[in-house]
Amino acid sequence: MTAETAAYAFEDLQPGMTASLGKTISEADILLFAGISCDTNPVHLNEEFASQTMFKGRIAHGMLSAALISAVFGTRMPGPGCIYIGQELRFKAPVRAGDTVNAHVEVTETVPEKKFVKFRTWCTVGDKTVLDGSATIMVPARG
Repeated sequence: MTAETAAYAFEDLQPGMTASLGKTISEADILLFAGISCDTNPVHLNEEFASQTMFKGRIAHGMLSAALISAVFGTRMPGPGCIYIGQELRFKAPVRAGDTVNAHVEVTETVPEKKFVKFRTWCTVGDKTVLDGSATIMVPARG
């Protein structure tokens, strides 16, 4: 296990525990995400088009920020072996190339009979919340 990878068993997780991960979004990230997701909406790829929208310029895909939440779950907390059950997202503000997105998760509840853990999830750029939500993750028990 490296400093950037953790592994928590269900029994280790308690309400209030947090983890986070940060990434500066590059032009390449936006282009690669468009290719992987097939989301070629010109608001992400065409500056001329995007400059005529409410955003006044290109923005990153909202799901790119959401993917960073998945990265927190898969590598930081709970870590390898966890399985997404559900995610609710509310996009609050745009992310642009050059912005550093910090994805955060916080344990809010554990459900022992199903080995589910509920989390508050959010992403920030500086002091601004750009994404807010919640998730349910299945976490392997010890042994």
